Amino acid sequence: MPSFDIVSRFNFPELDNAINNAKKAIAARFDFRGVQVEFALDPKEKTLKLTTDDEGKLRAVLEMFHQAAVKRGLPLKSFDWGEVEAALAGRSKVQAKILDGLEQDTAKSIVKLIKDSKMKVQASIQGDEVRVSGKQRDDLLKGAEVKAPLQFVNFKE
Repeated sequence: MPSFDIVSRFNFPELDNAINNAKKAIAARFDFRGVQVEFALDPKEKTLKLTTDDEGKLRAVLEMFHQAAVKRGLPLKSFDWGEVEAALAGRSKVQAKILDGLEQDTAKSIVKLIKDSKMKVQASIQGDEVRVSGKQRDDLLKGAEVKAPLQFVNFKE
């Protein structure tokens, strides 16, 4: 019986490349001379913190980071950005939670979407992935709105 897995995996090496590209773009801009910009990535906690001199610069740096991330193939859905906060010495900071792996709620909603589609397939949650098996797998999850970026892997015939 054919099957495949629905996963949400994040590419941390590409995130590192996107951060470096954003830093290069910041260094090339004359309006950012003398501005302190700090990227703090914590892969274990799956967070990215961005700190700059003020909120206006923070929004501009965030836009440059988004452009670099998209160029590196990172979906913007993978970042759950928090609110802009005041930091020490009048600086501004924002923190993003990096979505890596399917959360239980998202996996349950995917299984519900599959069951509501009335297709003759079975879906089961296996850790942070959803395994789908059955004869009809065409048009599966087409147009479905899910909070996390999804990849389809491990196709078996």
